[in-house]
Amino acid sequence: MNMALWIVQGILGAGFIFSGWMKAFQYEKAKESWPWASEVSKGLVFFIGIVELVGVIGLVIPQATNIAPGLTPLAASGLAIVVLLGAIFHVARKEYKQIGVNIVFLALAVFVAVGRF
Repeated sequence: MNMALWIVQGILGAGFIFSGWMKAFQYEKAKESWPWASEVSKGLVFFIGIVELVGVIGLVIPQATNIAPGLTPLAASGLAIVVLLGAIFHVARKEYKQIGVNIVFLALAVFVAVGRF
């Protein structure tokens, strides 16, 4: 089970690093990739990106170093909330094609949260 959790944490980490980095530090590229990014404030896109990047740190570092490993399931829970809010945002905008990624990342984050609690 531990190996499966680490694999999922790695997948989540890679996905959130990619999307978080683009949202936080490559705003123009984010607007090209995600239409919604050009329709909300740049500050909100930056904030979401930073939250995702901090979440990745909490997802991996505490468990890997065994320093406050209880933070890992909290980070996974936080990322699950971010993804759930994103899915709700896409439903409200009738962007149904975008929700599939949200559902997959939500399931993976919940798996890590439950597995690490």
